[in-house]
Amino acid sequence: MSNKCSCGGPAFSGTPEQETDLKEVIEKHKHQAGALMPVLQAAQGIYGYLPIEVQKMVAEGLDVPLSEVYGVVTFYTLFSLQPKGKYKISVCLGTACYVKGSGIIFDKLAEKLGIAPGECTPDGKFSLEACRCVGACGLAPVMTINEKVYGNLTPDDLDKILAEYQD
Repeated sequence: MSNKCSCGGPAFSGTPEQETDLKEVIEKHKHQAGALMPVLQAAQGIYGYLPIEVQKMVAEGLDVPLSEVYGVVTFYTLFSLQPKGKYKISVCLGTACYVKGSGIIFDKLAEKLGIAPGECTPDGKFSLEACRCVGACGLAPVMTINEKVYGNLTPDDLDKILAEYQD
């Protein structure tokens, strides 16, 4: 069996405990109006993202069409179809950062990590995404790795920063 899904990311590998937790959440909310959002939020908390396998469990458990679940998941940016890495890298592409070179930083990171935006490295260590502002415009260009902020970046800084996260 392949350890990659058809979209190129890692294959879904939920645990029985996660499935039990999700079923409990669904049972708690299934007779409430507007249950889909809180169930999806809880599901993402349990699994870290919302692959199609989890969406199917939610759809079946709440007796709603899978297309409705998918529509909600893909509409709201707080939901993710892809797993996130242990270290979530987010590069600010807001105006102040962008004019100071964050687009180049973003592209170099994608190249160094060998992933596209929104993807996770095969080892599950890093994921890469863009954001619009982290509120540190005076430090532009800026990126975060989990909660740590890195500012006044140049492409030459990236190897040293990534090396901090080599376990």
